[in-house]
Amino acid sequence: VSMQTGRDIWTTISTSFLVSARIGGIAAIVAIIIGIVLGSVAALTRNRWPDRLIVFFSTIATSMPSFVLATILLYVFCIQLGWISVWSTSNQNYILPVISLALYPMAYITRLTKTSMLDALGQDYIRTARAKGVSGLKVIFKHGLRNALIPVVTYVGPMIAFILTGSLVVENIFTIGGLGAKFITAITNRDYPLIMATTLFLAIIMVIANLLTDIAYKLIDPRIKLD
Repeated sequence: VSMQTGRDIWTTISTSFLVSARIGGIAAIVAIIIGIVLGSVAALTRNRWPDRLIVFFSTIATSMPSFVLATILLYVFCIQLGWISVWSTSNQNYILPVISLALYPMAYITRLTKTSMLDALGQDYIRTARAKGVSGLKVIFKHGLRNALIPVVTYVGPMIAFILTGSLVVENIFTIGGLGAKFITAITNRDYPLIMATTLFLAIIMVIANLLTDIAYKLIDPRIKLD
């Protein structure tokens, strides 16, 4: 039982986790899909203007912490332009938190995908497939991209666990009652039972994410054995 509210701890955690998971799930999907697409485009247009533009964008995005981006977005779109209400409870209120959470991992996945794709497309089996007359798209997506996804999956697993459990700072900036915000409040109020239960819950989520990552390795490359 929480020392501050008197509520059951696991009820508090499950309720706040659903809020974080909703925003984090959308952010993770956006980051993964756009990151892989941009990374693939950058690899296929190496040293041309699309590649340079994507690399420039990803460099800027990876150098900006999520809490800085969240503060800028809040100031511009909520305070200056007034397009989004700070106190709104509609789906529109999730736009800025999703962008804040998704931008950094999206940029990192973009750079990781590009590097992995360039390495995969330079392998002997790619040249052999092209020499046998396999179509370009099939070579790129079936052989190149599939093998390039292994390093991406290594990063995506823990990233999803982090995003789903809520960003400690971003949720506080946008006043979202997610798991991250609850954790900060528990620390501030010295609510030790809630702190310990939340820490245990976060550890379980991370273990599950790592397990799913190992399973994903096997699905992407059957040659990998799970011992």
